[in-house]
Amino acid sequence: VSHQRTDWISIHGHICQLLLPVLGPQPCFHSEKDRKHGKEQLLRRQESLIAVALSTAQGFVWAGKPLEAIPAALQALRFSSRVFGSRSMQLVPIYLLLAEASTGTGRLRQAAKYLSQARWIILQTPDCSAALQSKLHRGLGLFSIAEGNLDQALYHLANDVYLATAEFGLNSVEASGGYFQMANIFFRQNKMDAANSLYTEV
Repeated sequence: VSHQRTDWISIHGHICQLLLPVLGPQPCFHSEKDRKHGKEQLLRRQESLIAVALSTAQGFVWAGKPLEAIPAALQALRFSSRVFGSRSMQLVPIYLLLAEASTGTGRLRQAAKYLSQARWIILQTPDCSAALQSKLHRGLGLFSIAEGNLDQALYHLANDVYLATAEFGLNSVEASGGYFQMANIFFRQNKMDAANSLYTEV
């Protein structure tokens, strides 16, 4: 019952009205034009549902409520897989969000699976943007921190910063998160010069 309540709070209350036209029986169209219009309308509804689910999940993660984020992110994953296919780059941000939420709830094994899925899709996509690769390395870095593997975390966060600066520039907001996480690691290791140097980049 508690997981149903979490699901309702997380996402079902937000998307209930959007689910009916997507999951319900589809009307029968008599002309090709009507069929095409019906398919386009269904796609728009599915994309809207994905956007609501994803933004809801992201909001919960940002609010420090990773448990509530998971059902919403799973809905986004479910519909994104249907719409874009299971190997689509569109799934990577969702897998990364699920990994972050799972890490936040202490479900490291599940987080590792989501990160593996994201990594696999990125490896299968030669023209993957540096921005998305940066996000993957950020996720891997945060996961490594949660595991206590700080050297591995520094490796991934350095890649995150490198890719983010390549895509957005040296002083970009996108790179500052990686700098911040690296500084926190150096702070934990009592390497204050390195930590302070990186904190100034944030």
